Amino acid sequence: MPRYWPHIPRCNDTMSTNDVQSKPHPYSALTPEAILDAVESQGFVSDARILGLNSYENRVYQIGIEGEQPIIAKFYRPERWSNEQILEEHQFIQDLAELEIPVVAPLTNKAGETLFESQGFRFALFPRQGGQAPEIDNLDNLVVIGRYLGRIHAAGAKTRFKHRPSIDVRSFGEDSVAFLLSTPGFIPDELRESYTSLTRHLLDAIQEQFAKVSYQPLRLHGDCHIGNVLWRDERPHFVDFDDARNGPAVQDFWMLLSGEREQQIIQINKILDGYYQFYDFDPIELNLVESLRSLRLMYYAAWLARRWSDPAFPHNFPWFNTQRYWSQHILELREQMAAMNEPALALNTGNFNY
Repeated sequence: MPRYWPHIPRCNDTMSTNDVQSKPHPYSALTPEAILDAVESQGFVSDARILGLNSYENRVYQIGIEGEQPIIAKFYRPERWSNEQILEEHQFIQDLAELEIPVVAPLTNKAGETLFESQGFRFALFPRQGGQAPEIDNLDNLVVIGRYLGRIHAAGAKTRFKHRPSIDVRSFGEDSVAFLLSTPGFIPDELRESYTSLTRHLLDAIQEQFAKVSYQPLRLHGDCHIGNVLWRDERPHFVDFDDARNGPAVQDFWMLLSGEREQQIIQINKILDGYYQFYDFDPIELNLVESLRSLRLMYYAAWLARRWSDPAFPHNFPWFNTQRYWSQHILELREQMAAMNEPALALNTGNFNY
């Protein structure tokens, strides 16, 4: 069956209500007045227009500015990233922008700062970037995307993140499973044994696969799916580096692949046709694709559970934490167990490391 990755549905996330739980979530204090005060604290004069954009982990808004183009205000989820981790993300994006790689870099104030605080919320401001989803069916577009990913990884290889975490089996897989099993109210009792046994065997298989594949960790986009690539002026613009981490290069490829195995082989070869023009890639990393997909499935389920106290999540993900969801999740993990035994995606003989 076609392989896929868990995709967060799109919606306009406005102010959260407190009808899901009695204790107010920290974001309940992020009122329109607080948003405008934060933006204007950096010298902008707002026309009071606020548009909630597609975001769940953080809160992101388009803010109208008098006499100028609107800007984007991103309010970071409390207690997720440290200041050092956020600033590493900003520095990485700025490094890429200086190389004329199409990314959306945070705006700086007169002191050169990119991270600000207002009323207990940390936030950053960005220029508004228009665009549309790239047409992946146009294989030439994949070549272009590959070229820019090669440039991003060439820059990402110059150093590593010191404060941001890495993509690994422990944080994405083991910690996710442990959280779900130790937190009451999620996995139904009648499914716990199946989930526990399956994830144990799946994590063992993933660990074994990672042990076989040697790679040089890079600074990555980390969440490079089609929703984070805007197509404009015949080139991709990469947005939302919030999940930037150290990890294998293939992490920034596999979420761009879709369809049956034969289609994915064509797609990865087109991406690498462009990628090899700017950076090297060891095909052995393709053996990690199904491991990374499995880790994302486990991480995604735990992410929803960890955020369930945020009223935006029960409202926008009503299908989560139902008997049907957990039964389907276990089925998906079983399919991944089988997929782990399939051969890695193959490269054309014309693809080789330059």
